[in-house]
Amino acid sequence: MENTDPEPLVPLDLAEVVHGAVTRARARWPGIVFAVSTATAVMDGQPGGLARMVLNLLDNAAKWSPAGAIVEVRLRISASGSRAVLLVADEGPGIGESDRPKVFERFYRAAEARSMPGSGLGLAIVAQVVATHGGDAEAGASPRAARNCV
Repeated sequence: MENTDPEPLVPLDLAEVVHGAVTRARARWPGIVFAVSTATAVMDGQPGGLARMVLNLLDNAAKWSPAGAIVEVRLRISASGSRAVLLVADEGPGIGESDRPKVFERFYRAAEARSMPGSGLGLAIVAQVVATHGGDAEAGASPRAARNCV
C-alpha cells in the first residue's frame, strides 16, 4: 500500500504514542486488560500514523480476545539499538499459519474473520505505517495465541 499521508516526520518517543493508544483502547475495550511495558524509543515519526498503527493492533487483539483476557503490549529496543520493536500478543484463537503472510494485505480477511466486524484494512494500515518508518510487520504464533510484531 502506497503511503499518501503528507504527515511530516517529527521527533517523538514511541513509548508515549503507545501509552496514548492504550488509553484509547482501554476506553473502547473495558472488558480487556492491557498489560503494558515500554522502553523509551526516541525517533522521527508521524505521530498520527503511528498512533493509528498501534491502535489498530490493539483493537485487533481485543476483538479476538475473550472477555477478561490480557493483551500484552511490549515496546523494546532491538539488540543492535537501532530499531524499536513493538509486540502485541493476545489470548484469541491466533492467526492460522497459512493466513499469516496475507494478513497485512488490503482487504484480506481469513475465513475465521469474515463473520467479525472489519474491512480487512486495519493490518494493511499497520504494514503501511511501519514501512513508512523503515520497519517490517509480521504476524506469528505466540504461547498466548496471536502475535503481531512491528
